[in-house]
Amino acid sequence: MSPVRDVRPTPAEYAPWHAGYIERVPDGDIVTLLQQGGEEMASALASIPDDRGDHRYAEGKWSVRTLIGHMIDAERIFAYRAMRIARGDSTPLPGFEENEYARTAGSDARSIGGLASEMRVVREGTVRLFESFPDEAWTRSGTVNNAQVSTRALAWITAGHALHHLAVLEERYGV
Repeated sequence: MSPVRDVRPTPAEYAPWHAGYIERVPDGDIVTLLQQGGEEMASALASIPDDRGDHRYAEGKWSVRTLIGHMIDAERIFAYRAMRIARGDSTPLPGFEENEYARTAGSDARSIGGLASEMRVVREGTVRLFESFPDEAWTRSGTVNNAQVSTRALAWITAGHALHHLAVLEERYGV
């Protein structure tokens, strides 16, 4: 375990719109937190009955299946960004249109079990990726969506994004 993984990112390491995600994550080794969070997330998602998959808490909101599909897409994107930055790639990276991704992903045609299984595998890959970074990679930063972000911040953003959406599933969707 590396001591740099215990250090919470400072506001200079991420865009203000990511602060809420980072604040959701408890203190500790972020890779361990990602691993533990992945196990909890897999259990929570697998417990959602498939007949609740089409549920939307309000008109125009994503279905449960679409929200899980978004979690999968976002996790992959955050990990890809972290890999690029950790490897020293200074090419500015774009944002992504989450609503377009959600609209075209086809998540509503999938089972909750299949989506939950994919999320579990994606998180396992995310954990392995962050485990592989040497200490010096954690403080590297790059440009994403016209804002500076560090590898370390992307790890915390990844964990916090999932925690945010798990809370939304519980509080707004009742699952």
